[in-house]
Amino acid sequence: MARPKKFRRVEFFPEATYFVPWGKPKCEIDEIVLNVEELEAMRLKDVHELNQEECAEKMQVSRQTFQNIIDSARKKVVSALIEGKAIRISGGHYTTSMCKYKCLDCANVYEIKYKQDRFTCPACGSEKVLCSKKADFCIKWCKGED
Repeated sequence: MARPKKFRRVEFFPEATYFVPWGKPKCEIDEIVLNVEELEAMRLKDVHELNQEECAEKMQVSRQTFQNIIDSARKKVVSALIEGKAIRISGGHYTTSMCKYKCLDCANVYEIKYKQDRFTCPACGSEKVLCSKKADFCIKWCKGED
């Protein structure tokens, strides 16, 4: 029996989640799915230039697992670029330490760390705030698996 898959820690969620090559009709475009944790691995290693051990620690996985994640991510991105495929960022097996909250008075949406004690809206000071999972407005990122 295989070991259960560990959740990977993710701290970044992109605004844009779909990228398509220019000039190709939509009906002719194949797509690849880049998991959220694969994007996080590339962000930590290639943008923040952390070493493999630091990246693995931030994502709370082993160095070998981190290497497998980033290898898979890079292969998908290169394949999409070379073969003219669309990239959809979605799904995966991840968790986060951030939670989105929505103010019921001013509709402000903001993020806080789970361990943070401040549950008042930073915009208006209201205590009428709701976690995104309860408010049902953050379905896109609150579910770790597709």
